[in-house]
Amino acid sequence: MKPASAGGAALELLVHGVGGATPEKMLNDPRTVRITGDGTAAVYRRADDVAADTGPGVDRGRGVPVPEAYVWSNLTSGNGTRALWLLLLPFMVVNLAHWMRPAAREGARAVRVYGLLVRLAALSLTVLLVAAACEVALDLTAWQCAGTTACAERHTWLGFLSPTVSDGGWWSLPGRRLALAALLPTALTALLWYLSHRTWRAYESQEPLDRAPEPGTGPAHTALGRPGFWYGRRLVARLRAAHTAAGLLTVAAAVGTAAAREDRRPGGPALLDLLGRALEASLAAGALATVWVVCRRGRSEHRLDRRVDARLVHGLPSAALVLLALTLVYAGWDRPGWRSDGRLAGDATFGALALAQGALVIALAVVARTLHHCPRRHGPDAPPERCALHGLGGPAVAMLACALGGVMSGGVSQRVSDWLDGTGTSLEGPPVLLTWQAAVIPVLLAVVLVVCALLARRTLLLIRVEEQEVIRTYGVRSGDAARTRLIARARAMAALTDRGPLLVAVVATATLLLGAGALVGAFGTGRTPVRAAQSAAPFVQGAAQTAQALGSWMIGLGFILFVTWGRRAYKDVSARRTIGILWDVGTFWPRAAHPFAPPCYAERAVPDLTWRMATWTRATGGRLVISGHSQGSVLAAAAAWQLKPSDRARVALLTYGSPIERLYGRWFPAHFGPAALAALHEDIDCWRNLYRPTDPIGGPVRLSGDGCGPRVDREPLADPLAYGRSEDHPLPAPVLGHSDYQADPAFAEERERLLGRLRPETPSGEVPVQRS
Repeated sequence: MKPASAGGAALELLVHGVGGATPEKMLNDPRTVRITGDGTAAVYRRADDVAADTGPGVDRGRGVPVPEAYVWSNLTSGNGTRALWLLLLPFMVVNLAHWMRPAAREGARAVRVYGLLVRLAALSLTVLLVAAACEVALDLTAWQCAGTTACAERHTWLGFLSPTVSDGGWWSLPGRRLALAALLPTALTALLWYLSHRTWRAYESQEPLDRAPEPGTGPAHTALGRPGFWYGRRLVARLRAAHTAAGLLTVAAAVGTAAAREDRRPGGPALLDLLGRALEASLAAGALATVWVVCRRGRSEHRLDRRVDARLVHGLPSAALVLLALTLVYAGWDRPGWRSDGRLAGDATFGALALAQGALVIALAVVARTLHHCPRRHGPDAPPERCALHGLGGPAVAMLACALGGVMSGGVSQRVSDWLDGTGTSLEGPPVLLTWQAAVIPVLLAVVLVVCALLARRTLLLIRVEEQEVIRTYGVRSGDAARTRLIARARAMAALTDRGPLLVAVVATATLLLGAGALVGAFGTGRTPVRAAQSAAPFVQGAAQTAQALGSWMIGLGFILFVTWGRRAYKDVSARRTIGILWDVGTFWPRAAHPFAPPCYAERAVPDLTWRMATWTRATGGRLVISGHSQGSVLAAAAAWQLKPSDRARVALLTYGSPIERLYGRWFPAHFGPAALAALHEDIDCWRNLYRPTDPIGGPVRLSGDGCGPRVDREPLADPLAYGRSEDHPLPAPVLGHSDYQADPAFAEERERLLGRLRPETPSGEVPVQRS
């Protein structure tokens, strides 16, 4: 290792936040050079600083650190086609629920049960998606529309499937129609498998720094510091195999059960009946094997697990594919007298899925409450947690994931049914349960609007309070009323972020109750809400008609807006910033519950940052400040946790506009709770955090300086920098909110203080740690 001077070489590693930034903007220089990385994520320097700390004749005692910019925006944004990832939103949300469990002792049985329940809920969402595709392709299109003369004549591209239009053509038999239509959900399953495999290779196949334990070091204080946390290759491969098999088995069950029902009728062919029963038993065995794989193993984080269960990964989907092929051949066999009539057995399928999801969410809530009240893994003296929804954040989010899956499935089915059945009289339509679920959406929306109205009223009241606080903060007696209200409004709107748990709780509870009501209504009446209310009072009939019609249109319109808004978010920077924090929070976490969720960018970004910090400190023996804004501060903290203790002692952390406690600490207490953040404060040499009252994302870390160095949080920064015009600010200063923290003089001041606390390397190569 190169010797360091008294001051030591100094580096500032800048990590941007939501929405991304160009290296030119981050380094404030039009001439930048990529020094390591690729087109997806890379580290840049100014052209004048390329050899500022490694070339001959370097002044290692220079007072200003060399700035570097780590640009990772291409990991979460790009061309408009990535908006299609929004279709995987239910998978991403249920994956979030896995990481939202309350903190508990290491190895607690309830922790394993929690992860198991979330993985089962995630599996049910895959089955729900494929079942919705089967409903559209098999039931609505091949069974109902192609089997109805009026519908087949209206859609001429289905003529070859219609017994009357094709005059008894080869494909017009019901079983062959179903077998051909099954190619669509099969292709969807194959596409999900391909995307999961390809995105893992592109984003998550980067191995973290494989560090050997140093003498005298104990276990990591948090799971994010474990060697295998950011490398979930083995689990993702197992889950991908299981979910792919589940999708293929769902298609096989949809085709096979229809044919088996026909064969079991009195006088049916005995041989086909026997084959049908054998296939159903094989499908049941395949389903049990799939569930066993999902239940068998969770994440292995204590080591870098490079193994892959090759036989399982290849054998389970292959076996499911063989079963599907046999089922299609079985269903396509000639059965004289078989006619398509009514619906396929969709009500039972979707009803069983809804009931199972509700039971899983309730069980998850029980386990989460148990974990929340059990002794913490860091002991009874650990700092108190600001846990969202008193530990029920994970179950609430899992409920929302199931609701999103139901809405998207029902929306596609309703819209396809309306498109195929132009008259509204020739087809039976989608399963009754999907219609009931659509009918409760207006009620849910009314509940959400009431909550939003209450939050708006509270915000208006808070603005008045903040006006007095603004006058007190800036020391003005009678300021500009418009200017005061502008600043007060920004502060009040920023405080709405802290009311997010209330909205999530209300929506999740209402969804659970309304979903249960829809399930009871569908199976209690066996008819749609309009038909079930025919004998009721006129007001009830009108309410049922309005709810059913509005719900159907809301689902379709919401689905279209969802896709178009998502596409715009990837093209428009301002739109991306609006929803970017939620998306970046969702894709920050590894795919521990659902393998078809959007890829985890942190499995590329965290190893990048860890490798860069470790190699630079070892090569130069210098001091390093990793400076993270917004989501970049979370990446910076995660990378610092991954460093060896000897490397971590060379690093200082500067965060600004950081959601690390405000969002992550509340919603992910097991990984970013007070105990974990206090451990990070203790492990690294020094840490300072900047935030503004007008920032809707960033906030304080809430760590005192007792026992592990100075306190982390600086006093809230003034925003704007000046209330009115002054000698230093002749023009009105803007309200910056979440942006431009580096424009505040406090940023450079805190960076210099951090560098001053870091000590250069001693001649023996050991790093003394300063804690005063």
